[in-house]
This record gives sequence, C-alpha cells and structure tokens, in this order.
Amino acid sequence: MQTTLLIEQILNGVQFGVMLFLMAAGLTLIFGVMGVINLAHGSLYMLGAFACAAVATATGSFWLGLMASLAAAAAAGAIVELLVIRRLYDRDHLDQVLATFALILIFSEGTRWLFGSFPLYLNIPPVLSGAVDLPAGARYQLYRLAIILVGIAVAIGLYLLISKTRLGMRIRAGQSDREMIAALGVDIRTLYTVVFALGAALAGLAGAMVGALQSVQVGMGEPVLILAFVVIVIGGIGSIKGALVGAALVGLVDTLGRFLLPQFFALFLGPSQGTTVGAALASMLIYIVMALILAVRPRGLFAAST
Repeated sequence: MQTTLLIEQILNGVQFGVMLFLMAAGLTLIFGVMGVINLAHGSLYMLGAFACAAVATATGSFWLGLMASLAAAAAAGAIVELLVIRRLYDRDHLDQVLATFALILIFSEGTRWLFGSFPLYLNIPPVLSGAVDLPAGARYQLYRLAIILVGIAVAIGLYLLISKTRLGMRIRAGQSDREMIAALGVDIRTLYTVVFALGAALAGLAGAMVGALQSVQVGMGEPVLILAFVVIVIGGIGSIKGALVGAALVGLVDTLGRFLLPQFFALFLGPSQGTTVGAALASMLIYIVMALILAVRPRGLFAAST
C-alpha cells in the first residue's frame, strides 16, 4: 500500500513540476530577454483558465477551450506588452514591480466583473477521464499523466525553438546584447512582443490544464506565481533548462515532503503532533532547498545557459 501511494505521489510531484515549468518558462524568458519583472504573469495563468472554462462551457468542447486559453493569454500578453511593459524597459525594477502589481488588480477586478465572484468548474474531457495501471498495483489518473506528457512536449518544443530556429537565435542574442542586435537591424520591439506573448501563452496553457483539477477562480494565479519565482531562482534566471530542472525539483520536494514528513515525525511525536510538525515543515521545505542551493550557487543551477 505504501509503495503504491509513493508511486502516485512521485507522479503527482512530476505533474505539479510540469505545471510550474509552464509558468516558469515564460517568466524566465520574459525576464531573461527583456529584463522585466512581471508580477502579472499569474494573472495570465488565471486568464487562460477562465477562457478555457468559459469556452468549454459554451461549446461543450474542452479542446476548443484549450485553444481559447492559448489565444486569450497570448493576446492579453501582447496587449500588455504594447500598452504597459514597453514603457518600462528603461525604468528600474521598482517601477516594473509597481506597474505589474497594478495589472494584477486590473486583471482580478476585470475578471470578477466579467465572470462574477463564484468559481467556475471545468470538466476533464471524456477521452482522458479514466486511469492507467502502474507497477505495484497502483492506478493513476490519465488526465494527470497527459499533463506530464504535454509538459515534456512543451519542453522539447522550447528547446528546439531556442536552439534551432532563427527566432531562437534572436532570443538568445537579445539575452546577451539587445543593443547590438537592434543595431544589426533586428526589430527589437517586435521581438519583445513575440517573447511576451509566448510566455503569456505558456502561462495560459498551464492555467487551462490545471483548471480541470481544481476550481477556476479569481486570484488563483498569485500562489502559483510565488512558486514560479522560486523555480527560476533555483534554476537560474533566463535558463529554460534551469526552469525545467527547478520545476521538477520544487514539484517533487513539495509533494513528497507533504506526504513523507508527517509520517516521519509521527514515529517520534505521535500521529497528531507528528502530522502538525511535519505539515508545517513541509510547507517551508522548498524555501529551505532554495536557500541551500543559493548558498552554493548564488546565481542558480544553470544561470549561464538557455
């Protein structure tokens, strides 16, 4: 029984890590290329979830909702970059933080005005509603497994985009020396809009997929945003590989910590107190891991690479 639960929790940790990777990849791209601290990234995650839920409810198709989440988040990201972020490139990070925090409030109140204060619920598509058999007699939800596969596919796609395409070459050059590529004739403004829209689309995709596992509600992006920042700090700012490794690490440490630590402390302190102490320590565990990694590698695990 314990082996079965452990396998399920490991997969839950991987699935959680994949969701964080989709958030963190866009966030680290935006900061690495554009140098902008975007606190509104969680709002784009929320927007993707609401767009998916609204379109899926109206049409009865989860897949149309998923496409709507990508389109809505990418469009919102492009508009935000054009109207707000573009004015912040030459400003200090405090101005960027204040402006993007204001965007959080605007997105939250706008979403509440459009959809109301009550949560929306998104059904898992029937083709992914079953479970699959795992070793040791375990069974795992097919939809969660699909999220893991989507995350792996996105990671491979981003690697190919960044390392094998002309756009990726420009993105990498923009990270290294934006003034030089602008002098060479690259339209840096258009590049920034594309990068911001791409990062927003990844956040919207994460929100849409997770929306079928939990309620879709105003403010759902802020807790995830905090974890996404932890991921990119651990992995290294601007590094897609670092975002992937950091997300997997955070997902597994958080999930397994919440599963194993209460059981461990229960051996010494009794079930009730052990559960309390273990749960409290588990909630701090990813921040402890982050502090330990930064003590050894202050710039993160893969700060120099994409």
